[in-house]
Order: sequence, then structure tokens, then C-alpha cells
Amino acid sequence: MGHRLSKIYTRTGDDGTTGLGDGSRVAKTSARIEAIGQVDELNSALGVLLAETIADPIRDCLLAIQHQLFDLGGELSVPGYPGIAESDVTRLEQILDGFNAELPPLKEFILPGGSRAASLCHLARTVCRRAERSVVALRSAEADTCSALTQRYLNRLSDLLFVICRVLNRAVGCADVLWQQRRLQIAKQ
Repeated sequence: MGHRLSKIYTRTGDDGTTGLGDGSRVAKTSARIEAIGQVDELNSALGVLLAETIADPIRDCLLAIQHQLFDLGGELSVPGYPGIAESDVTRLEQILDGFNAELPPLKEFILPGGSRAASLCHLARTVCRRAERSVVALRSAEADTCSALTQRYLNRLSDLLFVICRVLNRAVGCADVLWQQRRLQIAKQ
């Protein structure tokens, strides 16, 4: 592994640019830096969720995902570097299928909410969707330097987080919060 950070500030970003892992510099407003920032925010949201009391299988899953998000961030910060593999996407699908098999089928839309842990997981899910959109924008802007697997990984991850929200609610005996169409109109009557 390369040099460890011993000095936190370098002043090199004071001009509005930042360094990528390959040594190149790009504007802090670039699509690549936006995507890296969204993935970092997602990882932080998962860290907040992991501060809650949750079952070990979910904790282990989310911790492994945090490590993979660092790999994904590496891919974004070093154009052309493969950080996510097809097997990573497949593994998310297998985990998702396993958790989902234990849940009753959904017949209604659900609202973000329920238990505190599930609510934090819903927040992480929405951050994941935003990160996915940032990767889509990056792939549109720089098609040759960002793998389609990063986009697919984030898409599956947001689906997995949705299922984990339901698992977390169920674990504490909290029902899914079902959407009730036109509830505000009903409440006024």
C-alpha cells in the first residue's frame, strides 16, 4: 500500500481541484468527484446505522458492504481501476434473496420509517440511490473510465437496503409503514 497520510492538510486543493488516485487533478465540481462524494456519504450513513443495535447477520453484511464501498471509491478515484467485480453484484443479489425470503410479500408501497434503525437504513437507501445517479452521470460524461458494474452494484445495494429496512422493523416487532393514498384529505374530514 502507498504512503499513509501523516499530514492531513496539503493546501493543494485550495485552487478548487483535487487529486485522483492516479495522480491527475480534477475540479472539485467534476462528475467524478461528485460520485466519489456520494459514495463516501453512503458509507457514512451506513456507519451511523451500524452504531445502532442490530442483529449480527445484518451488521456483518453492512460492514462488508462498507469495505466494498471503499473498493468502489477506489475504482472511481483511479479511472480504469476495477474495484467491483461481477461476483460482488451477484453476492448482493444472493444476500437480498436470503433476507427477502423471510419477509411477507409486499402488497402496498411502504413509507420510510418504523424503528430508528430501519429509518436510518431508509436514509442510507436514498443516499445510495443518489450515489447511483451520480455514477450514471459520470458514466455519461466519461463512458470509458467508469465500469457499468459500479452502477449495477449501487442499484442492487439500494434494493438490499430496502429489504434490510423491512428486516430491521420486523426484528423489533414494528410493522412496515404502509402508504395510504390521499391520507391528508381523509385527515381533514
